[in-house]
Amino acid sequence: MRNRLGTIFLAAAAALALPFALPAQMGQQSAAAKPAAAPAPAPEPELSGVWNMHSTPAQRKYVGSTYPAEPPAMTDWGKEKYMAYKPSNGPRTHSLKETDDPVLKQCLPPGTPRIYLQPFPFQIVQTPKEIIMIFEYDHTVRQIFMDGRAHPADITPTYMGNSIGKWEDNNTLVVDTVGFNEKTWLDRDGHPHSDQLHVVERFHRLDRDNMTIDINIEDPKALAKPWVTQLNFQFKPDWDVMELACTDNGSFEDFEK
Repeated sequence: MRNRLGTIFLAAAAALALPFALPAQMGQQSAAAKPAAAPAPAPEPELSGVWNMHSTPAQRKYVGSTYPAEPPAMTDWGKEKYMAYKPSNGPRTHSLKETDDPVLKQCLPPGTPRIYLQPFPFQIVQTPKEIIMIFEYDHTVRQIFMDGRAHPADITPTYMGNSIGKWEDNNTLVVDTVGFNEKTWLDRDGHPHSDQLHVVERFHRLDRDNMTIDINIEDPKALAKPWVTQLNFQFKPDWDVMELACTDNGSFEDFEK
């Protein structure tokens, strides 16, 4: 009798324990079957901060007015425009009183990529949606959209163009810019461009203090082939971008006195 009652009690205990044991076992199996979490994506390179042009000794001979020492190959349209302009720099230098440089005479924005040739620093600010470049020269702001958008189909021509960017190989920022008006020059020497201008830049931080920007300039109306250059910049962690207004310089003619 005692053996029979003991058997009944053991069976009842096992039945009560079964609902609790099954979820535990199922949980263990589920945990074992769950795939491993994907590794976190590599952090985006940090470009934020203030940067200033740092030319190589060879570049210092010409980078104040243009990019590589070799001038661009121009189309007939480009040559005609170039010869009609009166730059204050380069091989066809005119006085500041004579020049028709749109930056010096009208205080128009220099445009992309000419703004790099203005001898002032710029600051890069990174956000999830965009990278913002704040240039000290005339407090010009450039937006580089990083949210995967395409260039607008009905793009409005501007001085700095419409820029979209992406990270390439997790260490290079590639920026594609189109949508320019024709009111700017490519450089301070007076090389022209049309509204077909297409600029691709590759920002690559070499180390903490140095960054290169490879620039590819294409314009089938003005250039017979792409114009390619590389500019060098140094990180200035202790610098701040200051305020500089082009209109405060008047006609710039006092600079020649």
